[in-house]
Amino acid sequence: MVARAQSDTRLADLRARLENSLEILPDKPLETAETTFAALAHLAAGNPMGIYRSQQQALPDLDEAAMERLKDLVEKRLSGIPLAHLTGRQDFMGLEFLSSAQALIPRRETEILGRSALEVVVDIAQQQAQVDVLDVCCGMGNILLSILNQEASARGFGSDISVEAVALAQRNAVHLQLEDRVTFRAGDLFNPFDEDAFLSFFDIITCNPPYISAKNVGAMPSEISEHEPRLAFDGGPFGIGILYRLIKEAVRFLKPGGWLCFEVGLGQGPPMLKRMNNQTDWANVSTVADEAGAPRCIAAQIK
Repeated sequence: MVARAQSDTRLADLRARLENSLEILPDKPLETAETTFAALAHLAAGNPMGIYRSQQQALPDLDEAAMERLKDLVEKRLSGIPLAHLTGRQDFMGLEFLSSAQALIPRRETEILGRSALEVVVDIAQQQAQVDVLDVCCGMGNILLSILNQEASARGFGSDISVEAVALAQRNAVHLQLEDRVTFRAGDLFNPFDEDAFLSFFDIITCNPPYISAKNVGAMPSEISEHEPRLAFDGGPFGIGILYRLIKEAVRFLKPGGWLCFEVGLGQGPPMLKRMNNQTDWANVSTVADEAGAPRCIAAQIK
């Protein structure tokens, strides 16, 4: 009884330490002190899992060694190491992905892009037997693999300029048992698929590009700027260079009537919408907003 009481006291102290000191980032609203504590407790017990799964299970019993691991994990988290890097897991669109410093940690707002693209894929699947999806700037593969998981007729192709991110995406494909339906290649934007076989080939192209302006990178929380790959969020001097390339270069790879769906940063939606409406290549250009009403995803159909 005494040992149990001491254990409960130590757990309460560690939980209170998180509650008093954990900085909750706006783009990771689900990572509260409570959910972080649960995920770290399961990790300390030798069972890494994401937030959703850790919330569905009772807290594990921890022996002395596991308690010391939990204490160390709490301190690492408070030092700024992202939770997803500690657990090696990140939830996205109902799936639990493998996560590491090799690629950007998927954010909740990117599910807006994922769900919007999935709706397009499902609509296309009602009209044809197979849907070919290309995801550029694929990161850990979360958007593309989420679509493949939901739509059995979809076949996926993904690219990322980071060799490390592509390696993680391939691991996630195996982790989710989707490796037979997806091909990942390393390279800049469309370059890995710039061959005759893929011109006018894809039904839909998706992209969550780097769109933070370089001057704002230094102002980002250290949890992001010091632990996540800069290639994944630094969008250059104005944060829109890759967006301009995307809407220009995607034209060559989409089938007539194919779709482009991509994420934009705060404030970038209206000018990108105007730019696409002023171009002759695109029709049915629309935006999808976040909970605050800000456009975060643009969808457009090639003419």
